[in-house]
Amino acid sequence: MDLEKRPAPQVDLEKRPARQGEQPPPPSAPPGADGCLAVAIRIPVRIVVLVLVVPVRLVWDALAVCGRFVYFKALRPVGRGIGAVLTWLLKAVFVWPWVGLWRYVVVPVGVGLAWLGRVLVVVPAVWLYARVLTPIGHGIAWLARGIGAGIAAVAFGIGAACAWLWRTLVVTPAMWLYARVLTPIGHGIAWLARVIGAGATAAGRGIGAVLTWLLKAVFVWPWVGLWRYVVVPVGVGLAWLGRVLVVVPAVWLYARVLTPIGHGIAWLARGIGTGIAWLARGIGAGIAWLGRGIWTVLATLCRWVFVVPAVALWRWVLAPVGRAIAVVAREVGDALGHAWRIAGHISLVVGRFLAKLLRWIFVEPVRWAYRAVLTPVGHAVRDLVWRPAAAAARGVGRTARAAIASARDSVRQARADVRRMLFGAPKEPVPVPVPVARREQDTPEPRTLGSSTTALMKD
Repeated sequence: MDLEKRPAPQVDLEKRPARQGEQPPPPSAPPGADGCLAVAIRIPVRIVVLVLVVPVRLVWDALAVCGRFVYFKALRPVGRGIGAVLTWLLKAVFVWPWVGLWRYVVVPVGVGLAWLGRVLVVVPAVWLYARVLTPIGHGIAWLARGIGAGIAAVAFGIGAACAWLWRTLVVTPAMWLYARVLTPIGHGIAWLARVIGAGATAAGRGIGAVLTWLLKAVFVWPWVGLWRYVVVPVGVGLAWLGRVLVVVPAVWLYARVLTPIGHGIAWLARGIGTGIAWLARGIGAGIAWLGRGIWTVLATLCRWVFVVPAVALWRWVLAPVGRAIAVVAREVGDALGHAWRIAGHISLVVGRFLAKLLRWIFVEPVRWAYRAVLTPVGHAVRDLVWRPAAAAARGVGRTARAAIASARDSVRQARADVRRMLFGAPKEPVPVPVPVARREQDTPEPRTLGSSTTALMKD
């Protein structure tokens, strides 16, 4: 943050008019509130608030600058250093041991176990499968195919013999027996059954007619005569007697006695109900009139005792006092805002002055010392000490890497020799001929239609 390059803004204590096209700020108080009270308290309140706020703003800006300086120059670098140290410690404690264990213990052991497993398990298993199990399996398959073919031939012969015996001993005699013996016998039995059935049908019809007449004479005709000549006349007589003795007197009693009595009872009930309703309406009207009067009196009394004093208190006391308090609070708030902004400008000017003073006292001498003294000394140390030491360190590193590479090659060659002595040299892969792409023969000159046509014309 360069404080001396920015010009100090001009402090404007007057309210500026709104420019054309600019929306005016929303009013902080309702129109009509800027009266004599607001004008009378505005300037004194702003002066007092400015005197009280300027030290607070100076202290606040000084604390903010100090806090930013401490954060950016002390806390954040210290935090980054502590984070780097903790990261290194955590890596040294939790990451690097496991990485070294994996890289230098687990991986070599795993590679050795894999090689050992391949040598002791995979190679013998492959040899056993290719040299022993595969020929045995092929022999077993060939033997099973031969046995199956023999069993199929024997089964086919046995089946053909059994079919010939069945056809000769069973099917042919059965067909002769069916055609020459059973068919004529069946035809005769069918003719005899048809004759016997016709006789039985004729006899059954006669016996059925006789039995039907006997059953009707014994069970139907007596009950029909009893119903027609006894039950029906007696029922008709009883119905006429019941209508004469019960129905006609009941109708006369209902029409001549019960109906007039019911009409009289209904008329009497209507009269009594009308009287009761008229009496209830009168009592209800009196009670309603009395309730309206009592409500009017109570409402008037409550209005003059509670509502009118409360409205007067609100209108003539609380509202003016509230408006005055609102005007004072608004003016105090505006004064605090103006004072805080003016104090900010004053603090900015003071800060720039102090910054320029500190630069003249501390920064310029330090800068001169860095440029005139420390930079030449650093260049000399870099050229005379650091670069030769770095070149020597790089040479030592290259020598060490070359030695390690030669040792690694020696170990690899020794391991290959041991493997060759134990298991023999690996088979050389048979080179597979690569088919040559079909294309035109290479000619020293490109073939063109003109050259070929010229050659033909010369020939």
